[in-house]
Amino acid sequence: MNKLVYGEKYRPQFHYSPKEKWMNDPNGMVYFNDEYHLFYQHHPFNSTWGPMHWGHAVSKDLIHWEQMPIALHPDEHGVIFSGSAVVDWNDTSGFFEGKPGIVAMYTSVDIYPESERSRQRQCLAYSKDNGRTWTKYKSNPVLTEETITDYRDPKVFWHTETKKWVMVLATGQTVTLYTSSNLKDWNFASEFGHNDGSHHGVWECPDLFELRLDDNELNKKWVMLVSIGDNPDYEQGSRTQYFIGHFDGTTFYNENPEETILWLDHGRDNYAGVSWSDLPKEGGRRIYIGWMSNWRYANLVPTEEWRSAMTIPRELSLVSTDSGTRLAQNVVAEFDSIRKRSFTSKEFLITADENTAFDMLSPLIEMGIEFENCDATSFGLMFNNDDNESIVIQYDVEKEKLSVDRTAAGDKSFSESFAAVQECPLKLGKGKISLHILRDTSSIEVFANRGTIAFTSLLFPNSPHERIVLFSNNGSTQVNSVKLTELDSIWHKSKK
Repeated sequence: MNKLVYGEKYRPQFHYSPKEKWMNDPNGMVYFNDEYHLFYQHHPFNSTWGPMHWGHAVSKDLIHWEQMPIALHPDEHGVIFSGSAVVDWNDTSGFFEGKPGIVAMYTSVDIYPESERSRQRQCLAYSKDNGRTWTKYKSNPVLTEETITDYRDPKVFWHTETKKWVMVLATGQTVTLYTSSNLKDWNFASEFGHNDGSHHGVWECPDLFELRLDDNELNKKWVMLVSIGDNPDYEQGSRTQYFIGHFDGTTFYNENPEETILWLDHGRDNYAGVSWSDLPKEGGRRIYIGWMSNWRYANLVPTEEWRSAMTIPRELSLVSTDSGTRLAQNVVAEFDSIRKRSFTSKEFLITADENTAFDMLSPLIEMGIEFENCDATSFGLMFNNDDNESIVIQYDVEKEKLSVDRTAAGDKSFSESFAAVQECPLKLGKGKISLHILRDTSSIEVFANRGTIAFTSLLFPNSPHERIVLFSNNGSTQVNSVKLTELDSIWHKSKK
């Protein structure tokens, strides 16, 4: 093992990445016996996509991770694509002699005999020792459908009201729901999405869960996540949409018009994310993590020993906005464990003639800032260095758009698709906008409007950004507050 592991150029310092080789979709996230499990698509023999295994990491706090041995290896049914894991508390499967244990459901992929067509089938594995070792079910596969080629990524949960397991499965350009009493025998329940949302690419990695609206226990709605694969006809590449509505144990009903498209993230680098199963009920939390990359260039990014990291874990909530009910994402409370010294500034004015700059406390930084527009046409901030590399976050008052511009952020030579101005519509509330920003070695995550707007973006500067510059164009902007916090690495200091 390279002695510089976790210290290589571009290596994320507070996001999970494997010690070496390739990683993509998060899989099988489950909480059991005081541990958070993160499984993920992993190719252990190369740093580009290849025969998929389930990699595995565990954490006590969602922030510091320990990489474990590979959990699931390819077998006679094929390689191991995405899926989910649940705690079978009442041993409905019969795998655990009456005790609780973890069951994983995943997609096995091979080729139909005497053809070149992909065969995708759903299989089970179970663990009696907290996810350390796994036994594959002797009667795999448990669910097949020869008429559908893209038939994958099962997300399973227990539906208390109907006392059944529910599976949401990506089926081409729709999501199909199945139910079961024992995790082994599955029955068709319904299909969703023929005309709903975006169909710019194949549908993948669905999730379905219930959330309180505005933290009201008596007012709940269901959220369905659906990721959309890369289509060269659309510049954004792979991305994730969500739907809000009602679920009765059999059918999901979208409360918005079919043509409504709600994007989970307006940056280019948050894909295939799903939520943890079996979090403590008393906390009432729904926690999400995504793959921090994009299929347009994921195999090409300028790292060698490893490729890909996960987003920071985020707590999901539903909030009422002027545009309707929206999903909000905010950094989990456990993130406080890596916060170090902070710098806070009093309010001040930025003018068109004079920018305000702060030295970064560290290459790893958290920033909170509230702008209040006076008469500027646009305003914002940039992270830059002496190599004239910068990542620019800007609000355009006239267009009412927030953008994250990485066109000059560093290395972009590996893909014509990488340089991009990422943007979304956003109205100022009482002339103000608050931003929460996380800056790691090779990524930036920006949250606005209570987390209802998120941008996740990779960037590869040749040298670390050294300062933050606040600017105001064609007028003045008030900065009501700014706080910079240095962040610690989650890896051993000796390996920095």
